[in-house]
Amino acid sequence: MLSLHPYLVMNGNGQEAVKFYEHAFGAEVLSVQKFGDMPDNPEYPMPAEAKDRVMNAHLKVGDTDLMLSDTMPGMPYQVGDHVTIAVSIDDIEKSKEIFGKLEDGGKVIMQLQETFWSPSYGQVTDKFGVTWQVSTLPAENK
Repeated sequence: MLSLHPYLVMNGNGQEAVKFYEHAFGAEVLSVQKFGDMPDNPEYPMPAEAKDRVMNAHLKVGDTDLMLSDTMPGMPYQVGDHVTIAVSIDDIEKSKEIFGKLEDGGKVIMQLQETFWSPSYGQVTDKFGVTWQVSTLPAENK
């Protein structure tokens, strides 16, 4: 396993949150990707109101990586469910193993699958109600 990061989920105000945490903590903004930056997929067209929402932001606060994204418009959002933990792993088989263990007694939100940013990414809420984002690093990021 490479690292664990706090991951905040916002409800359409992700860009504002990035600026807020940058100011509050003196954070360095390493990257901000918006949903509109994703490759087009005709099977799942991007709603216009989602294009400026934050798909993923990465801030450096001292030695800590803080991750942040927005929900998609219309997706459920509940205060209390907006803090997750991102797990970055350098091996697909290890990702599957950890995901399976977290899934035991829990609930899969998004099954492990290939995405344009990861060869294996998924989301699972464990039996204690903690939501984990399990992501395998692409080969070029190892």
